[in-house]
Amino acid sequence: MTKADIVKNISDQTGVDKTDVQMIAEKFMDEIKNSLQKNNNVYLRGFGSFIVKTRAEKTGRNISKNTAVIIPAHNIPSFKPSKTFVESVKKTVPVG
Repeated sequence: MTKADIVKNISDQTGVDKTDVQMIAEKFMDEIKNSLQKNNNVYLRGFGSFIVKTRAEKTGRNISKNTAVIIPAHNIPSFKPSKTFVESVKKTVPVG
């Protein structure tokens, strides 16, 4: 499913114009990005949390030059689904 599919579904279900739904979806995602860029986590009860995780420094390999490369510690965005979300997926999505 793409963002366009989501916008179409919401528009069809609510009767709100697609351009308005598109703008709201874009602003919603912008707010999440801006919050994470400020190192503030976003908690959506019953859905999940968008959090900033810190990755430790590690040693990687440059395969083409066969040398070791130090990858510095850095932060990455992450999503952690809520327990109710995980359980609903487990119950409804077939295995395999």
